[in-house]
Amino acid sequence: MITGAICGAEVTKEHNPNVPYTVEEIGREAELAYNAGASIIHLHVREDDGTPTQSKERFKVCIEEIKERCPDVIIQPSTGGAVGMTNDERLQPIYLDPPPEMATLDCGTMNFGGDEIFINTENTIIYFAEEMNKHGIKYELECFDKGMIDMALRLHDKGYIKDPMHFNFVLGVIGGISATSRDLEFLKNSIPKDSTFTACAIGRHEFSIITSSIIMGGHARVGFEDNVYLSKGVLAKSNGELVAKVVRIANELGREIASPDEARKILGLK
Repeated sequence: MITGAICGAEVTKEHNPNVPYTVEEIGREAELAYNAGASIIHLHVREDDGTPTQSKERFKVCIEEIKERCPDVIIQPSTGGAVGMTNDERLQPIYLDPPPEMATLDCGTMNFGGDEIFINTENTIIYFAEEMNKHGIKYELECFDKGMIDMALRLHDKGYIKDPMHFNFVLGVIGGISATSRDLEFLKNSIPKDSTFTACAIGRHEFSIITSSIIMGGHARVGFEDNVYLSKGVLAKSNGELVAKVVRIANELGREIASPDEARKILGLK
């Protein structure tokens, strides 16, 4: 499974002019990622000036735009939002009608560098899990370090987090685990055997970690949210270019690319 993380909340057109802000741009980038092989679109949304927002209305129009272009793609709204947002502000996209098939669930608090602290208390994680359970939404368990896996497993044992569990390992973020194959293997070996995992990494580490994940039997997340370069010094023209590179790596390593419906089976969505 390839997830296209098409814009994030922090990266801007100053980093890469092809980062999408508007509804049309978000739809276009999702379509390019989908056409290249992405079965999942990890979705943040922006105002037209690039300001990150968790507005339910903005998510609705962006999802409609993506579905018009890619009817069968899995859309996975972020409930991370941006640093400083309230819990209820972050949760807005899960209350759409119909609710999304998936959404992210961050499993711990992170020091994002400088004075930026991304707060996810135990009670926040439980609250988010319970709300997603009410609406039948599959969570992608976002883990930036080993302790977040432990939190997810403890809340699973308490019944808050349901099977089958799907993790997203985010490596190379300031304050989190480093982006090495050693650390990815450590994370992979820390989750139950019947779980699935996707891996991503920040900046120059993106493709090495994705390659390691593919070799280890995991899945891949790629996109402007994590990295804006196709190779050293070469800005990617689109999320589609980044997805296409992952497809080439997977093909070389003998891993087939999952369609959206195949991804749903892997994730236990159908």
